[in-house]
Amino acid sequence: MDHLLERLNPQQRDAVLTIDGPLLIIAGAGSGKTGVITTRISYMLSQGIPPESILAMTFTNKAAGEMKERIKELLGGNGGKTAAALTISTFHAFGLAVLRRYGRLLGYRPNFTVYDTGDQVALLKEAARELRIDPEELEIYNLLQLFSGVKTERITWQDERWYAMLNPSSSEKEEKSAGVRGISTFQDLYRSYQEHLITFNAVDFDDLIMQPLTLFREHPKVRGHYADLYRYVLVDEFQDTSTPQYNLLYQIAQEWKNVCVVGDDDQSIYSWRGADYSNIERFEKDFPQVREIKLERNYRSTGGILSAANAVIANNTNRKEKALWTQIDGGNPLELSFPDDDGAEASFIAEKIKLAAYQESLAYDSFGILIRTNSQARVIEEALLEADIPYRMSGGQSFFQRKEIKDIAGYLRIVLNPDDDVSLLRTINTPRRGIGRRTVEALHQIADERKISLYSAITLAVHNEAEHTIGKGPLGALQEYLELIESYQERFSESKHLAATTERLATEVDYWGYLVQEFQKSERAAKAKWKNIGFFIRSIDRYEQNPDVLEPTLQGYLNRISLQTRDELSPEEAAGKVNLMTIHAAKGLEFDVVFLAGVEEGIIPHQRAVEESEGNLEEERRLFYVAITRARQQLYMTSCRRRQVQGEMIEALPSPFIEEIPAELMIKTVADPAAGMEIPEDPFAALKAQFGA
Repeated sequence: MDHLLERLNPQQRDAVLTIDGPLLIIAGAGSGKTGVITTRISYMLSQGIPPESILAMTFTNKAAGEMKERIKELLGGNGGKTAAALTISTFHAFGLAVLRRYGRLLGYRPNFTVYDTGDQVALLKEAARELRIDPEELEIYNLLQLFSGVKTERITWQDERWYAMLNPSSSEKEEKSAGVRGISTFQDLYRSYQEHLITFNAVDFDDLIMQPLTLFREHPKVRGHYADLYRYVLVDEFQDTSTPQYNLLYQIAQEWKNVCVVGDDDQSIYSWRGADYSNIERFEKDFPQVREIKLERNYRSTGGILSAANAVIANNTNRKEKALWTQIDGGNPLELSFPDDDGAEASFIAEKIKLAAYQESLAYDSFGILIRTNSQARVIEEALLEADIPYRMSGGQSFFQRKEIKDIAGYLRIVLNPDDDVSLLRTINTPRRGIGRRTVEALHQIADERKISLYSAITLAVHNEAEHTIGKGPLGALQEYLELIESYQERFSESKHLAATTERLATEVDYWGYLVQEFQKSERAAKAKWKNIGFFIRSIDRYEQNPDVLEPTLQGYLNRISLQTRDELSPEEAAGKVNLMTIHAAKGLEFDVVFLAGVEEGIIPHQRAVEESEGNLEEERRLFYVAITRARQQLYMTSCRRRQVQGEMIEALPSPFIEEIPAELMIKTVADPAAGMEIPEDPFAALKAQFGA
């Protein structure tokens, strides 16, 4: 390990060598924390700590995979085998593993399904239908946010925040009255949603954290098993943990107390999804013997960029004091430009990228364009397309969320878990079999009366063991559907060739014929979607051939894609393309050149966020800090004079955060010199007047 330790600075080395007891590592942006984490685990293994006793948790499958690969490289030789014995996973994947092993104690059958957002939407609509509520009248995604908040105990039914979530177009008075009238209805809908999950033998993502906590609380032996097994625990991106995730960590680590958490309160930007950076304070109270190490040397950005970031974040009060520094020279000053409007802003960004790519021989994937809201993306995308600049929009639709993939995956899910009504409803008439709405309603009636799944209702109807009004034609189609599912239950159980069996299934249901019918005016679209099915089947084959997967199973593969996150584009998809993304999506990434668009009052800080809570102003500043620290060599910021908002052109003011950057670190330019516009001596004059400065 000596050669590995020699690469580290003194603080990094201290963090690696401190193994026993609680350790808090405050890792500033670009301070090499991933290298510290992986070296620390490798060092632990070199000291004879069994890999089976180490648990490392993070937030994305991509981060977990990269961590494991780095450890393999660091260990060399037989490192692959040792790394495979480590538990390195996301919180949700860890929770899933706990439920797979002990879920029966909470009433789950072994083949339960993990529902993603699309499945949740379908389930919620189904629950609403049974309560005779028109799903079209509901704010479905807002309801799911509310249900998530209730389930994870971040929000109560008495919390007024949910009025606006469910009644976004109403006045405040109308919102509250509607909320009061509707509270029992939404509580009934929540209970129905939960009951459907149980009936369908399914869990949602929140259950993957909350149900293991229930297991640990109600079954002390289960908690004891994990606490004794994992004597060394490490958590990356600790500032992003929610209260339930922290509780899960504490339940495992409280006895041995060999727990290391790595994070940066200055990069806590996910409070809207439950993250609570005050978990750092809680950790210090729960583990009073904690040792704190700060990693303050930045290896990413130039001195100018870092000085600007430090100056901005210093204005936050609720933070641990730290001062990032670097040995990289000052570099180019930050550039602040004032385009006339968002169209000029987009053109300016595209032209700058085109010019820099040509003059400095920079690959397109060296550029990052960061935006605060998705609504800013459209104009920028149009400019990139017009300039013939290849790009990718991070946070777009995942491959596994495409309809054709979800259709074939739906067949696999129903083969594995026949009680999964959401997958059944997706596949029962896709491709079309002549099973219409009336037939489905008749099946629902049987299922509701007997409190069974739709699959069981089909079985009873086909065998004439239940009264029904289903015609001869649809009944024959239902029988064929049953026979199809049953035959593939046998094939998947007998065959070890998951990919080949899936390909046979897609062919047997004639999904290609279905695509041809659906896209009669565009054979190209049908071929593209059929090609995606081929990619899907190849991904199953890669899963089967993966040496790290000891026992490839259909259930294992489906679990894997359920846990896929949108940050996981393949290198082939990302190579050679400009990265357009929200600042939230950019966290953890870095680019040679960064364009930060729309640095304006009302965008960053975002008006709605600040209105909701005074504390959100500090989070908005942290978001700005994260954006600045994504840049390695050059940062361009644009602040429009006018911006189109909901079809109306409005006057815009620069963000007050810009004034927090020392003037000597920044130059101001006109984004469109052809417009003949002078840069005002003080572009912040209007802003100062507004705030009475």
